[in-house]
Amino acid sequence: MPRPEKVQAVAEIKERLERAQAVFLAEYAGLSMKDQQVLRRGLREAEAEFRVVKMTLARRAAAELDLPALDELLLGPTGLTFADGDPVGAAKALKRFAADHEPFFIKGGLLGHEFLTPERISALSEIEPREMLLAKAAGTMKAPMTKLAGLLAAMPRNLASMMLQLVERKQEAGDTTGAPEPAAVEPAAAEEVEPAAKSEVPEVSEGEDAESDDEPAEEAEEE
Repeated sequence: MPRPEKVQAVAEIKERLERAQAVFLAEYAGLSMKDQQVLRRGLREAEAEFRVVKMTLARRAAAELDLPALDELLLGPTGLTFADGDPVGAAKALKRFAADHEPFFIKGGLLGHEFLTPERISALSEIEPREMLLAKAAGTMKAPMTKLAGLLAAMPRNLASMMLQLVERKQEAGDTTGAPEPAAVEPAAAEEVEPAAKSEVPEVSEGEDAESDDEPAEEAEEE
């Protein structure tokens, strides 16, 4: 029977996987403690958190959430980045850090429940920030002002789908450097949005941090 502390640890990982807007996995072997602190600071500015957990527990959490795509990535010294804010900001921070730290590389991730390869994460990092996408989407809609509030409230539900479509378009065009045209936002933003919808944006609560920001994390070991 699993020990209570392991059951609690798996539950915490599951909660972070479910609540995060996106999750990115990266190999961090060879990074110094100082470099890890630099990475964490950069990700905090992007409303994201880098955590090191035991891979056996992470695989159990992924299995319980039916996320088989993560299983083969949860091997070796792998750190998880939970993007609680804009996934684009977290992807940009990871890409910048990886460019300056050779031992660190991105292995893959999830946007919602959609699996992302390293190439798709690179394309995601080149998309405009969420606020700009929402502003452009709102600007393309000709709805009366009385309906605009409902539309803006509903758009975040489709934000992951919008970003995935933009990633696919950038990859199909072979362009990972430029910003998408405003017209690319319109179909995804308007998709399945009822004019009178008044959905609330789901709140993302911070999971209990397994590591202190002031103290470098110890590398997780396989059981």
